[in-house]
Amino acid sequence: MPEENKKVVLVTGGAGFIGSFLCGELLNQGNRVICIDNFSTGHVRNIDPYLRNPDFQFLKLNINEPFDLESFPELEPFKVKFLGVQEIYHLATPTSIKKFDQFKEETLLTNSVGTRNVLDLAVKYKAKILLASSSVVYGGRTTETIIFNEEYKGIVDHMTPRACYDEGKRFAETMFLTYSQVYGIDMRIARIFRTYGPRMPLFDGHQVPDFILHAFNGEDLVINGDETFKSSMVYVTDVVDGILRIMALKEDIGPVNLGSDLDLLLSEVAGKVIQMVGSTSKIVYAEKLMFLTELGLPDVAKAKEKLGWMPVVRLEDGLLKTIDYIRANKILLTGEE
Repeated sequence: MPEENKKVVLVTGGAGFIGSFLCGELLNQGNRVICIDNFSTGHVRNIDPYLRNPDFQFLKLNINEPFDLESFPELEPFKVKFLGVQEIYHLATPTSIKKFDQFKEETLLTNSVGTRNVLDLAVKYKAKILLASSSVVYGGRTTETIIFNEEYKGIVDHMTPRACYDEGKRFAETMFLTYSQVYGIDMRIARIFRTYGPRMPLFDGHQVPDFILHAFNGEDLVINGDETFKSSMVYVTDVVDGILRIMALKEDIGPVNLGSDLDLLLSEVAGKVIQMVGSTSKIVYAEKLMFLTELGLPDVAKAKEKLGWMPVVRLEDGLLKTIDYIRANKILLTGEE
């Protein structure tokens, strides 16, 4: 594709789990990608395959501090000053489970000040912009409500220890809507449900990668909850496909759920991992974690109708891809033989 016809695309949180897969697919589609991350919960190894691509440029910076893309000499080949930025994908938010307290202030600021800084870029360049929001905006599942559609108003306590993330995502959505109303920017919102796959952080409470690593080592698979703990799980490439479909729409259709509507017992997922790895590990249960809760299931009717989207990666296939990744990178990821 001729250089002048390539879109310049910005991805915040691009070295994170989902963000790195998004960067890869944007490059595959022939875009020039600017990836921003401060490695609070992302990692350079996630974007290592792209660092030698001339259409990819990484900037290590904190979006909570003001920044000017045109001040970075490494972006001169992208001609941002003259060509601008056409699309922005805002995925930046710390997503640590076990280190949640460590990132509370950064989470709060990223969902407010950082989001404002990114929205200001969208205004400056008249760029289309997408927010990677979360299923947490609906609150947790209740006895009355397990499946949430986009019209559900949500029940979130803004005075809980995890409100900087939950209420923060709700506020970020409000900021996007307000900027659209005030400045006329073309904005989109994807509400992402629990996602799994390669490149998830280890030892941080993300159950699937820890299940796999412990199964390799013949150690107990620890579920932070009891035998009834349920969750939906959608594979990362399905989420990236949904994000790109939302951005490709000619006009905003409001928030769109991206996730799996299959309710899975974590014990069954752990059992599949043990079987697939061929391990002798046992399943045990431990205390619940503040940032690992039983979230609801998405109603994905809107995504099916408006995007032609639905999850296509079966759980077994997604687990196998994740197992293969951790097996191939076990020494790099853990420093173990």
